[in-house]
Amino acid sequence: MPQLRSGSLLISQPFLGDPNFERSVVLLCRHDEEEGSFGLLLNRPTTVALGDALNLPEGEDHPAASLPLHVGGPVQPDTLHYLHRRADIPNAEPLGQDVYWGGDFEVLLGLVASGELTADDLRLYVGYSGWTSGQLAGEVQENTWIVHPNAAGKVFTLTTDAFWQAILREKGGRFRVMSNYPVDPRLN
Repeated sequence: MPQLRSGSLLISQPFLGDPNFERSVVLLCRHDEEEGSFGLLLNRPTTVALGDALNLPEGEDHPAASLPLHVGGPVQPDTLHYLHRRADIPNAEPLGQDVYWGGDFEVLLGLVASGELTADDLRLYVGYSGWTSGQLAGEVQENTWIVHPNAAGKVFTLTTDAFWQAILREKGGRFRVMSNYPVDPRLN
C-alpha cells in the first residue's frame, strides 16, 4: 500500500459511487494515523466568489472579492481553506513543491491587495474532506483511491474541469486507460 502523507493526491476510482467524490482529486493536507486525515477537493469549482461569501475590507472593491471559491469537500461547508505559493505567510503549512496550506488570512488578503499574490498562485475552498483515524488507509487498501505521492504542485498546473482525467493520463499505463472510462458505462 502506498504511504499516505501530506502533499499526495488521492485520485478516485472511476466508478466510486459517492457523489461527493465521483471523479475527484483530493490534495492530502494532513495525515495522521491517530487523528485522521484532512484534504481538499481540487476539481469542484463553484460560481461563487470570495466577496459573495465573506465581508472583505473595502467590500467588492477588494481585489480578493472576485477570487473564485471551490468546494473543498462535504465537511463543514461554512469554513474557508486556501492553498498558495507563499512561504512567507505566517503559520502556512508546507505541502511540498512550493505549495502551502493556510496561514494568516489577513496577511494573505494584504498580499492579494498589493498584487503580490494573484489568482494564478492561490486557490480558495469552502469545506473540506475528512477521514477518521484509519478510515483513509482502509479506503486506499480497498482501492477506493489511487495515491499519487508528492504531487502538491499539480494544484496550480491543471485546470479543474479536466483535472481527474489529466492526472490519470499523466500517471500513464493502466491509469491512462482509466481516464477514458465513461461516466456511465450503460450508456456506451
